[in-house]
Amino acid sequence: MSYWQTRREFLGRTACGVTAGLVWPLRMTHASGCTARAEGKAEGKAGPFEPAYLALHRSGELKRRGEELWDVMRRCRLCPRECGVNRLEGKAGFCRASSQLVISSHHPHFGEERPLVGRGGSGTIFLSHCGLRCVFCINWEISHLGQGRPCSIEDMANMMLRLQNMGCHNINMVTPTHYVAHIVLALDQAAAKGLHLPLVYNTCGWERLDILKRLDGIVDIYLPDFKYADGRMAATYSAGAESYPDLTQKGLLEMHRQVGVAKPDPDGIIRRGLMIRHLVMPNDVGGSCAVVRWIATHLPRETYLNIMSQYRPCYKAFEYPEISRPITQEEYRTVVEYAHAVGLTNLDIQGFPD
Repeated sequence: MSYWQTRREFLGRTACGVTAGLVWPLRMTHASGCTARAEGKAEGKAGPFEPAYLALHRSGELKRRGEELWDVMRRCRLCPRECGVNRLEGKAGFCRASSQLVISSHHPHFGEERPLVGRGGSGTIFLSHCGLRCVFCINWEISHLGQGRPCSIEDMANMMLRLQNMGCHNINMVTPTHYVAHIVLALDQAAAKGLHLPLVYNTCGWERLDILKRLDGIVDIYLPDFKYADGRMAATYSAGAESYPDLTQKGLLEMHRQVGVAKPDPDGIIRRGLMIRHLVMPNDVGGSCAVVRWIATHLPRETYLNIMSQYRPCYKAFEYPEISRPITQEEYRTVVEYAHAVGLTNLDIQGFPD
């Protein structure tokens, strides 16, 4: 069973993401989505929400940036691997992707964070391949093996419009880094045909700062992981990505600069802002308290943080004894209590899965 099915089923069994069998009390904040939700557009604003990319589309800047990013693939430096492969000639980079777009699936997704899901779901487009290549990836068939079907940029644009017509609250690009040029060009085409949903950049967190700066004014919601506090752990479990903590920290600061703190509109839906995820791992492989401390020190205390509890050993995790088991209740509780202790106020606390 895939990560997305598992997570959707887990959250579907809960009330606003907290398991019924949880044995210690948790204080939920408004970020968990446990607020009244209304139909229609958000109230209390000067006008209806308009995604950032529409202004760039109208000026022609969105297409220009997409073409600029496309040219980066000529000697690819889209991700921190900077492998230098000419993907435009059909060669595969470290991520195993060429310039041919491959998409695993697209559909309304109800297993994402509640303020993204609402009633209509998050309009997810799952992109094949990945540059980080974690050994414990629960979605390894897609990210490592590249399962999916070849698609054109026009196909992606039509997927965006289809998801909007299905009532989704956003367009959620999952594992976008190596296909960022395709995304921006498809977004430009979709905007010309009436797309008006916020764009979610759903990333592992390991991004080149230069590429993130080119997304300023394009992305509405950044949804990054912050997986590791220690570069040695990142190198061990994510194919030598020792720079992960440093680059992710710099990336989070840039994301926050662009979109600010994520806050729900009166209907309970978040349409703009930074939403960070941290997956608690066994034996503190991720350095969870250090991750939380960095967020509390360098970002506003109301920064949205989803403390994720659903780690399960998958793919090659069983080759590493220290991550070959699920987390314990105590491991998760320690991180949650620490997040409260350092003053973070916008926590999405899932509870502990059965």
